[in-house]
Amino acid sequence: MNTINEYLNLNDFKSIIFNSKGITVSEDVLKRVSESFDFLKEFSANKVIYGVNTGFGPMAQYRIRDEDRIQLQYNLIRSHASGTGNPLNPLFVKSSILARLNTLSLGNSGVHPSVIHLMAAFINRDITPLIFEHGGVGASGDLVQLAHLALTLIGEGEVFYKGERTATKAVFEKENLQPIAVEIREGLALMNGTSVMTGIGIVNHHNAEKLVKWSIQFSAAINEIVKAYDDHLSFELNTTKRHKGQQQIAERMRNHLSDSKLIRKRADHLYTGANTEAIFKEKVQEYYSLRCVPQILGPVLDTITAVGEVLENEINSANDNPIIDVKNKQVYHGGNFHGDYISLEMDKLKIVITKLTMLAERQLNYLLNSKINEILPPFVNLGTLGFNFGMQGVQFTATSTTAENQMLSNPMYVHSIPNNNDNQDIVSMGTNAAVITGKVIENAFEVLAIELITIVQAIDYLDYKDEIASETRKLYDAVRKIIPEFKEDQVMYPFVQQVKDYLINN
Repeated sequence: MNTINEYLNLNDFKSIIFNSKGITVSEDVLKRVSESFDFLKEFSANKVIYGVNTGFGPMAQYRIRDEDRIQLQYNLIRSHASGTGNPLNPLFVKSSILARLNTLSLGNSGVHPSVIHLMAAFINRDITPLIFEHGGVGASGDLVQLAHLALTLIGEGEVFYKGERTATKAVFEKENLQPIAVEIREGLALMNGTSVMTGIGIVNHHNAEKLVKWSIQFSAAINEIVKAYDDHLSFELNTTKRHKGQQQIAERMRNHLSDSKLIRKRADHLYTGANTEAIFKEKVQEYYSLRCVPQILGPVLDTITAVGEVLENEINSANDNPIIDVKNKQVYHGGNFHGDYISLEMDKLKIVITKLTMLAERQLNYLLNSKINEILPPFVNLGTLGFNFGMQGVQFTATSTTAENQMLSNPMYVHSIPNNNDNQDIVSMGTNAAVITGKVIENAFEVLAIELITIVQAIDYLDYKDEIASETRKLYDAVRKIIPEFKEDQVMYPFVQQVKDYLINN
């Protein structure tokens, strides 16, 4: 069990989401939340506080009568539970709940402790609110998506429970749960934040790290297949460029290839003085998709690292409005709900994952084009040329999917559209950015799955399986458990999906 206490780092956050570790809430958190709630209740008795005794957004100029304050919160939740499109991936939703719980636990939101208890129960009992992809502009927080979360916390709406979409009320009865007690501003505090875009962002970050891992391994394997020289991966070459990501990529590739019998030393072949021919039989240098992997994946890795830092800061930040400051006995109005930090990072992430996808597609093309690689049959076809097709069909899928990623990588960050009677006159579109980044990442897994099947087919054609690095052999064995070596044409889509699942889950 992980304890929600003072600060939740990214690794602990991910262990809760991806390893199904439960959570407990510390007594310090409950005390902090209670103090914030009690202070706001007293402080707001004779003052004008946004969202407590006023309307919302451009309607903030209207005072709410004391007897209508609680109903105001219910009105806000119900009216904004207006999302459309596909339901969000349950993993995205679970991550969003945890992100919201953590920020409310800071004691800057004035919520009743029942909110914290019920959100923790949702995580521990795998109750996933129905939240839709479309609806958030990401400026006054993820208002629409978080309204769907709030709707389930008041016992309404729908959730996914044990694989079924069902009424929240029915699940509460089965699990003996009670809806939250709406007291002061629970509706606004739940909705007015960046937790959905951030929760999706953390899942995206986790998967992006996996994609880099696989891309490094596949790039190393292709270098083996062509018996590339090792100096483009050398410590000496890569430390002459002062980028940490490049150096780390090169190091990870060297480690992968440490026991390969195929990678060659340039000095043994081109520095001996024996190469006197006018046209060299040996390739002097490999194509960029093989030789420039540290320089291509280096900025991808550096960007992912930077994105992780922003995400960790955001889950440990108060990101609603107003902010309750118990220590200084004050309430501050501002815009911590604005999602520009996450929107920009998601745009950065999808751009670099698209570049990773483009690298995979070009490496795939290198293997499939016999005129370029000069060692493999067209389309790595192990059957009869002209009669069989090898990997020809799946290349179309990889190419079209890569093209979709290129289109999806246009930024959302600069696509602000004013709304809300121009109260929200510049917005982040962070939720859209996070959702689209998730699609880019899923596409990338599909392209890499096709690339990996092709790599394994190439290893079999060249009969290299006993000479490849032990790390490459692990990849080979994993794929061969899914799809045996084939010469006759196969229906490929089930195998591509299974290899994709393997890459996502390992």
